[in-house]
Amino acid sequence: MTEELNPFKIAQQELDSAAEIMNLDKTAHTLLREPKRIINFNIPVKMRDGETKVFNGFRVLYNDARGPGKGGIRFHPLESLDTVKALAAWMTWKTSLANIPFGGAKGGVICDTKNMNAYELENLSRGYIRALGRAVGPKVDVPAPDVYTNPQIMAWMMDEYTKIVGHEEPAMITGKPLEVGGSEGRFNSTAMGGMYVLRESARMINLNLKDSKVVIQGFGNAGMFAFDIATRLSGAKVVGISDSEGGIYDPNGIDYNKLVDAKKKTGKVQGYDKGEKITNEQLLELDADVIIPSAIENQITSANADRIKAKIVLELANGPVTPEADAILFERGVLDMPDFLVNSGGVIVSYFEWAQNMAGYYWTEDEVYKKLDAIITRSFNEVTATQKDYASRGKKISPRTGAYIVAVDRVARAMKLRGWY
Repeated sequence: MTEELNPFKIAQQELDSAAEIMNLDKTAHTLLREPKRIINFNIPVKMRDGETKVFNGFRVLYNDARGPGKGGIRFHPLESLDTVKALAAWMTWKTSLANIPFGGAKGGVICDTKNMNAYELENLSRGYIRALGRAVGPKVDVPAPDVYTNPQIMAWMMDEYTKIVGHEEPAMITGKPLEVGGSEGRFNSTAMGGMYVLRESARMINLNLKDSKVVIQGFGNAGMFAFDIATRLSGAKVVGISDSEGGIYDPNGIDYNKLVDAKKKTGKVQGYDKGEKITNEQLLELDADVIIPSAIENQITSANADRIKAKIVLELANGPVTPEADAILFERGVLDMPDFLVNSGGVIVSYFEWAQNMAGYYWTEDEVYKKLDAIITRSFNEVTATQKDYASRGKKISPRTGAYIVAVDRVARAMKLRGWY
């Protein structure tokens, strides 16, 4: 049987597995297998040369039983509705697991930002918000940055929304620049949250991070900050790193500052002048204590899961481990910490930004990190407690299944209390 790699079908498969174990009500299960609302629209954009191009955009509100939708906007040439639906589902579980008052949503536009200038990007960003109108907003659905979108794009979108509603509404979107209502600590919050999960995971299996070897797949924002934070705060040694063009391996450790310089000068990780050049596939199978996939989905599958040597897999990317691979890793005793726990730092600090905007009162970076640490550590403990509870009843479950059970139960209870079923 061929392994399923469609992201939305994987999301449904993961939900189905958890639903069976927890004996989820059939009506609740049916409601949670599909999005509540899908908006598919065209965006006419005037380009710099005077031509008008039409871009296809989406916004998926998966579930809002626990609060307004929450989820990023992706600008990508290979964006698809199935990917956006899957990410909206995972956002539903992510906000629920963190126990913050949001549901799950996601958006995207099929476009190639590498071939667009700032004028065209601004027109596209404003057009996206005009197309959605009041289908987004601080009490409806709150977007944020994602793949190939950034704080500047969020600022343009917020400004366009202001024109639509006729007043300032900074809480309608998160991930904004500090000057227009952004939060301290937001930019590296995904990696910071992941490092808190790594700390707790290492404690649980008695791994001394100071003496550990770490491999990171991906050197975008999340991977770059994970490298910096892991080495500074825990003393771990990063021995392998990659980007889309390949990676490098140096058992003596990779120098972060020299790597950043090499990446800036050459545009690729393999511009680093030390170590051995390797492929992304080889990187995942290196002899290391911790692997941090922080790039794209479906990187550890049934084809390579039995060759993973790490003690901990920390899923900083969305969907980097397939359900089949998760089962293999669990059977082998590898601690695979699921994406919607590990990378929830971004949405948790987005919640902080939304709350600060709503209140008009702003926190310091230290306050943000302390609150982030408290929430994500609580989530970690709830997942492990659920695993122990099921183990006591003779049913061993993986951390991913434990996280699903916690998150799905909360959403199902909210739907039940609202009278949806």
